[in-house]
Amino acid sequence: MHYHTIIVGLGGMGSAAAYHLAARGEKVLGIERFSPAHRNGSSHGHSRIIRQAYFEHPSYVPLLKRAFSHWDDLARQADEDLLHLTGGLNLGLPDSDVITGTLASVRAHDLPHEYLTAAEIRRRYPAFTPSDDIVGVFERNAGYVVPEAAVRTHLRLAAQHSATLRYNEVVQSWQATESGVTVTTDQRTYTADHLILSPGAWAPELMRDLGLPLRVERRVLLWFDPIGGEAPFDEANFPVYIWDCGEGVSFYGFPKQPGTPGIKVAIHTVGQHCAPDTIDRALNDHDVASLQDLVRERVPALLGPMRDYATCMYTLTPDEHFVIAKHPAHPQVVLASPCSGHGFKFTPVIGEVLADLAMHGRTNHDISLFSLRF
Repeated sequence: MHYHTIIVGLGGMGSAAAYHLAARGEKVLGIERFSPAHRNGSSHGHSRIIRQAYFEHPSYVPLLKRAFSHWDDLARQADEDLLHLTGGLNLGLPDSDVITGTLASVRAHDLPHEYLTAAEIRRRYPAFTPSDDIVGVFERNAGYVVPEAAVRTHLRLAAQHSATLRYNEVVQSWQATESGVTVTTDQRTYTADHLILSPGAWAPELMRDLGLPLRVERRVLLWFDPIGGEAPFDEANFPVYIWDCGEGVSFYGFPKQPGTPGIKVAIHTVGQHCAPDTIDRALNDHDVASLQDLVRERVPALLGPMRDYATCMYTLTPDEHFVIAKHPAHPQVVLASPCSGHGFKFTPVIGEVLADLAMHGRTNHDISLFSLRF
């Protein structure tokens, strides 16, 4: 069969694009090399932070506002737990990247927020033990989504709108043609008018013709039983958070999530180079020790027994912004990766953008920051 759009990769971005295109009445084929909502890429781990006070760049905020509207809509259509708004706290020295960047975004877009001293942080959230020189920026409109639920919901809705979704099928190559595109897998060949490449950590392979300077890195997510019990991390009174430790190192964490063991925390920076087919999935002593070194003086309750872990991958650009653009030589091909380890919160709006690009060759959303600039 011939399709309007073939989507390669049905993780966060690909599943959302499949839904938006199918909901608009287009004939869609999605191809995924693993099973739905798998643990082999970058769209798993039970929780992903969503926030609007975006220290990475103020230009992201309009997209985030649209994403939040979509998250509300997706949660209403989900048949499983998906969205938790807990508030969010960014911590660091007053001149740290996280604090200065967050303040730049909230001021540029007039976002509600609170500026907290270390004493106020300790009083409000006793699990945190910041030194007196640390400050925080709190925003109410933040929390987390369950990534596996988001992917499953997007896929279910796409299928309800007649999208064809094929799993455990590996794309071997794609080719632009005069009439569209041809995609060859380990099972068959397909044709379409348009192609969306959203392969996550497999981007270096499937976008090799562009020679993008991409780096895939291994990250480890850890869950701990907190010393003294889980009460200080109760979701009703404890936010998601990001702590800038200086020198390019930061970690982030969550309140107690229903149905998961322990309290989740992870290092955002300082990863290990890897390849998606050979990534080390085992936990090593350094993974645990490096995280414990960061939380020891900051969230000491997290030094309790480890309960669980998971590995995932970041696919990074040199400036750590996204790549979302039409292929420079083949305008019928849309590139939707990488997202540099902070893209999942944008999933539903990026799905909308990708549908726009495939259908119209343009979008009303400002994605100029995500151009092919390397």
